[in-house]
Amino acid sequence: MGVLSDGSSALRDRIGGAILTRVAGPDGRLNRERIHGTPGPRWFGPDRPVRRVHGDASMFIGGLAALLLQSLHPLAMAAVAGHSGFRGDPWGRLQRTSTFLAVTTYGTAGAAQQAVDRVRAVHRTVRGTTADGQEYRADDPRLLCWVHIAEVDCFLRAHQRYGARPLDDAGCDAYVADMARVGAALGVLDPPTDRAALEERLAAYRGELRATPEARSTARFLLLRPPVPLIARLPYGVLAANAVSLLPAWATRALRVPRLPPAEGVCVRPLGTAVTAGIRWVLPPRDAAQPGSEA
Repeated sequence: MGVLSDGSSALRDRIGGAILTRVAGPDGRLNRERIHGTPGPRWFGPDRPVRRVHGDASMFIGGLAALLLQSLHPLAMAAVAGHSGFRGDPWGRLQRTSTFLAVTTYGTAGAAQQAVDRVRAVHRTVRGTTADGQEYRADDPRLLCWVHIAEVDCFLRAHQRYGARPLDDAGCDAYVADMARVGAALGVLDPPTDRAALEERLAAYRGELRATPEARSTARFLLLRPPVPLIARLPYGVLAANAVSLLPAWATRALRVPRLPPAEGVCVRPLGTAVTAGIRWVLPPRDAAQPGSEA
């Protein structure tokens, strides 16, 4: 029994280490310990919903869904296509994004502010013109707001569907409020602080959204030609199918992404639950209690 247990633990550590390296970079474990272990005040205390959501494996599905939804704003998509280098270095972009989320969610208040300052400095340099002549800049508050609310919506809905401990109604509103703090720090003006305001803000953008050729190309890249090892293609495909299932029907139609709603409840969602449970097993979340207190 002990041999089996040791073998199971070794397998979990090996798979978990491989996933963490992909998502957080070669120094992922060290960075994780530094982010969680450095003493000091935090933006969010150990009981805040943002910690529960961002520490759960459902973020793998929510993150993919957010990228797809965000791409439907032509200006946001132009900025990503022209400046992020996500095709040439998709893992690097993922690692930078995951590190930012980890630092702002779990790190000290000082580290969180430094992370925000770095992102804002990068945003000030990202500007250009779309193929049809529209000017864009990454620090435009309205564009920042779209990226923010798409992310918050997808992260929360993924957690409520696939998370180990879904939030109650008050917890969902509190998560939106937690994320509003990060959004405001990044330059979002008057970010929504509860689900009703979030839904209202999402609806206000509907007239600006459409699938450009770059958005559809990005969807194909993320869903059909992902830069993952062959052995990981099947579980990644499950995550991708569940990310698509989170999107509103108009979004999948715009992106020309096929979906079969009758099959989602029977096959897609159960498989998504199983894969996220597997990720949760190989990457168990750290203890929510951290040094320091809420800032």
